[in-house]
Amino acid sequence: MYAIIETGGKQYRVQNGDQIRIEKLNVENGNAVVFDKVLAAGEGSDIKVGTPYLEGLTVEGKVVESGKGQKVIIFKYKAKKDYRKKQGHRQPYTLVEITAIGGVKAEPKKEVPVEEPVAETAEEVKSEETPKAEEKPLSKMLKAELVEYAREKGIKIDPKATKAVIMEAIEAARK
Repeated sequence: MYAIIETGGKQYRVQNGDQIRIEKLNVENGNAVVFDKVLAAGEGSDIKVGTPYLEGLTVEGKVVESGKGQKVIIFKYKAKKDYRKKQGHRQPYTLVEITAIGGVKAEPKKEVPVEEPVAETAEEVKSEETPKAEEKPLSKMLKAELVEYAREKGIKIDPKATKAVIMEAIEAARK
């Protein structure tokens, strides 16, 4: 289920568990917030739209943090008039996690433990300790990587040649 709420002069589409960054609210971190300006709510074809707001429907959230956004530079300049003005601004915000829409509480996310397979023989242990590096295609390698690759494989190349020439030499030696 989702809802469209209005706060701070903006509209947000929210679901249970979403975190939204809204205009600053005068609420401390960890406290609950109730949004009563709900424009629409529902799921799929079962959607209710308010005129302008839905009566009796609220969206609840919990304040995660409050802070300031990234700095925006405002620079005013007039040519040939010796006028320059530089100013910065950091917009305050509140990060809110949505906990309930119209009384439907968000379910906590369950973490499923991942079991790793246990190696049974010594050969399997050795192969797990030294993973084989997958070779990148030659076209994805840098010139320095190509030169190193050629040295490892014993292919004679001119390190001062272009990348295309080195690739051709390696491909010819592979065949």
